[in-house]
Amino acid sequence: MNMMIFLIGKRIVWAALALFLVSIVVFTISSLLPGDAAEETLGQSATPEAVAALRQQLGLDRPAPQRYADWLIGLLSGNPGQSMANNLPVSKIIAERLPKSLLLAGLTTAVSVPLALLIGILSAMYRGSRLDRAL
Repeated sequence: MNMMIFLIGKRIVWAALALFLVSIVVFTISSLLPGDAAEETLGQSATPEAVAALRQQLGLDRPAPQRYADWLIGLLSGNPGQSMANNLPVSKIIAERLPKSLLLAGLTTAVSVPLALLIGILSAMYRGSRLDRAL
């Protein structure tokens, strides 16, 4: 039992590390892209002063590592931030869409698990047959 808990803990740590590294890569790539959210929001006809003011308001004038650290701290404290696309808290957007996502995941599991069990049982019962090879 202790070994199983250790293995589960190890998997959780590796998954958290993978998510952390992916977030760094995505943040870095998005920081290297030309333009930013301020330019995108205001459009091409915006004055440099307006773009600079919006950058300061959004915190885009700070160094990328500081912005990443602020985002990560906010995420870990339960505040994933504000959506720039629709100016709503990200937590509200997630809360609105989570029930339908969970329903979809539950229905998918309810169909796929029994189907997988049936296929596994049939494959074991008819080992080496055409049915086994087809499955």
